[in-house]
Amino acid sequence: MIPLFVSMGLLVGAAAQTPASLGGVWVLNRAASTAPHEIGFNADWLQSAGRGSTDTGSPGGSRRGRRGGGGGSGNAGSGAFPMPLESSDTARVAQFLTGEARNPPTRLMIVDTPGAITITNELGQSRTLHPTGREESMEVGGVTLDVTTRRDGGKVVVTYTVDKERQVQYTYTPGAPLLVDVQFVQRGGGDKAQFVYDTAAATETRTAGGEPAAAPSGGATPPAQPAAPIAPGTDMRPGAELRGLKSIGILVEDLGPQARSCGLSHDALESALAKKLTDGGFSVHRNSDEDTYLYVNVQTSTVSGGLCVSRYDAFLYTHATATLTYREQPALVQVSLIHRGGIGSSVPGAHAPAVTHALEDYVDVMITQIRDANR
Repeated sequence: MIPLFVSMGLLVGAAAQTPASLGGVWVLNRAASTAPHEIGFNADWLQSAGRGSTDTGSPGGSRRGRRGGGGGSGNAGSGAFPMPLESSDTARVAQFLTGEARNPPTRLMIVDTPGAITITNELGQSRTLHPTGREESMEVGGVTLDVTTRRDGGKVVVTYTVDKERQVQYTYTPGAPLLVDVQFVQRGGGDKAQFVYDTAAATETRTAGGEPAAAPSGGATPPAQPAAPIAPGTDMRPGAELRGLKSIGILVEDLGPQARSCGLSHDALESALAKKLTDGGFSVHRNSDEDTYLYVNVQTSTVSGGLCVSRYDAFLYTHATATLTYREQPALVQVSLIHRGGIGSSVPGAHAPAVTHALEDYVDVMITQIRDANR
């Protein structure tokens, strides 16, 4: 009897160690998710910021950006923003990972096998991770990422390395819902976020029937019911908000004196981005924030040694009529469809081309998203 008891105990122990799977189709529950508005790395270059000078915007306020002006850099009003001094390749990795954390996928399809985990977003973009605990390199969106994946009990921990002092760590906790915890790891701590993903089947059932899906076995809490019912006939497909978009306005915020001294030109930047949109097949209206438009904000500082540092953001905004939960009558609201933002540093002679190129890359990403949504 004793050997049998031991054997059964070993079998039970082995079963208990079998990791839960992340596999499934998951939909982001924004209402249940929590994240800082401008999640990202905190930089130590501010220690020397007092020896330089910073744009605080145009004197007396800008005539442009009357609708989008508040959404550029989260620190624009203070005249300071975090910016580590780094190589262009490192900056691109930091910008890419920051952009992903600020704009999490709205839909994930995950295939989880013992040897590989493949994650595909709503745009059809995939990456395959190998939970070996060893670092591997992969190219995502034209950026080469160094990533380490390991299983920690039932969780999967994915660590993207920017440099020896900065990492972005994703911890996937299986269940219903799927929890994705993000932490920017650096000296002194870093920003954190948690994104909650409901099962696609539960989301579709809740949306169609107006009632939350039944709780899965095991006592897990069902996804929260939307604050307002979804109107019949609502297009729930990924990217539905971008379908049919053919005309885009463009509004570039006025540049401050530091940006101009670093070679940046409002008109040149507007022309470069307008050309990108035109070449992408869109009808473009300059200096326009009517209907759907691209809003661009650049905040520039100079630090010791004359180095130029810019924070740049590109938003695709539109307007919609919505009935808010705290109002009985519909109201006109501004909606952010896409946001991409980054930071970069360079000598004055190279700064304007670098910032322009980065913003052009963001516009290319937006164009690709719109095209994919309209296929």
